Amino acid sequence: PDAHRSHSQSPSILESKNSLDLLEIIGNLSYDESNMTFLDYDAAPCHNQYCPLFQRVAPTFLAVTCAMAALGTGALLVALAKRPHAWGWPQSCTLVAQLAVGTGLFAALLPPVAVGIWQGWRLGTGLCKLTHLLWHWSLFAQGLLVGSGSCSTAWCRWDPRSRRLAVALWAGALLLATPAALTSGTVAAPETTCIRRRVEILSPAYLLHLALCLCLFLLLPAVLLVATLAVPRLRAGWEPGVGVSWLFFGLWVPYGMGLAVDFLLHARLLQPTCGTFEHFDYVLGLSEGLGVLHCCLAPAALLAARLC
Repeated sequence: PDAHRSHSQSPSILESKNSLDLLEIIGNLSYDESNMTFLDYDAAPCHNQYCPLFQRVAPTFLAVTCAMAALGTGALLVALAKRPHAWGWPQSCTLVAQLAVGTGLFAALLPPVAVGIWQGWRLGTGLCKLTHLLWHWSLFAQGLLVGSGSCSTAWCRWDPRSRRLAVALWAGALLLATPAALTSGTVAAPETTCIRRRVEILSPAYLLHLALCLCLFLLLPAVLLVATLAVPRLRAGWEPGVGVSWLFFGLWVPYGMGLAVDFLLHARLLQPTCGTFEHFDYVLGLSEGLGVLHCCLAPAALLAARLC
């Protein structure tokens, strides 16, 4: 399993078990060995200090983000309930309500993940997989909602057509999130660890999961941007509310790029250097942390855009 990367690396790279897999950013614990990871690259020792920093910072960050997300989502739902007719295409009431549900589901998963990082994962393999399934279900649902709201008027009213679309979208997002559950699991460490990827990087399940994430975080926003610029009707419908909903893509695009680079490094299509080894964990961790902020920034931005 990739969580315990073997030492069958290229001769110039030797890693200790303290090194975090680059996808074990959220819901992970470092291995309880030395705080230093050494990599013999051109006779210069390389040190990766990401694990202890992650354990200190991540629980507080997730707790604060969850609290802010609860406040923002609650205020957005109150605004929807009090003035449902104040929302028009492309930010209709039905679309915004579903986006609020998606961000609420995402935020609800942050407390158990924070506790898991702080105290060790004690909920078992099944709940570890369920957490990753729900995590990605909310992300795929929000991405598909933003995409459909940017190029379709189906959400202008809550009628049989929009209800069928909502069922298809949420069911499709759940299906797309299934590979995330298949690739996750727990490992036996000094404290049980819930990890994002417990399979080989070239396994079919992980390759499918990676392809779906790249389609959501990189390909979908690129296609929507080109379509908006090319189709006059979509350009005419562009307003501040659309830009606010696209905040989701703006916050997750860096993480999608990080996943792509991570795959190239693990597949040996890019040769890691000492600097890469020392700093890429931080880059990927910060990019995912930026994406996590969508659950508190997006509801507040949608509310602010409508009030203004």
